[in-house]
Amino acid sequence: MVSRRNLMGMAAAILLLAGCAHVMAPEPDRTIYLVRHAEKLAGDDPSLTPEGAARAELLAETLGDAGIVRIYSTDYARTRGTAAPLAAAISVPVYLYDASDLPAFAAVLNSQNGRILVVGHSNTTPALVEILEGDPSAEINEAAEYDRLYVIRITGDTVESELRRYGVPYQP
Repeated sequence: MVSRRNLMGMAAAILLLAGCAHVMAPEPDRTIYLVRHAEKLAGDDPSLTPEGAARAELLAETLGDAGIVRIYSTDYARTRGTAAPLAAAISVPVYLYDASDLPAFAAVLNSQNGRILVVGHSNTTPALVEILEGDPSAEINEAAEYDRLYVIRITGDTVESELRRYGVPYQP
């Protein structure tokens, strides 16, 4: 037989747990981090400059503990080079995607759960953010802006977006 005191204690514990459950926000189904490649040299398929390589290392430091489970990059030296330090640090392969069909790629991203990094370009990254129902903000300055880090959190039908900066800040 359960005493009245034990019943009251169990009821208080249940109410306490119910209150905690109400306050805690659900974990997003997916969090997608999107960046433009880091600073690049000139040419048809340029590699990163020394500043770009340093920015790629900083991206690896910035997202090293974020729990990234998948990394995507377009098939260019500058995007692969931007993704490489993080991929090496967390032992996750870099998968290539075709930026010429962003709606199809967005569908791929929306079919996955977890935390994902996408490395793209000044014209494709904001466009993909918008397709994912995030806020792309103002147009990226092609010549000098490499510090945007978009964060898209998707929980069910709810999408939240945030624009962060990393590394040496862009000075318009």
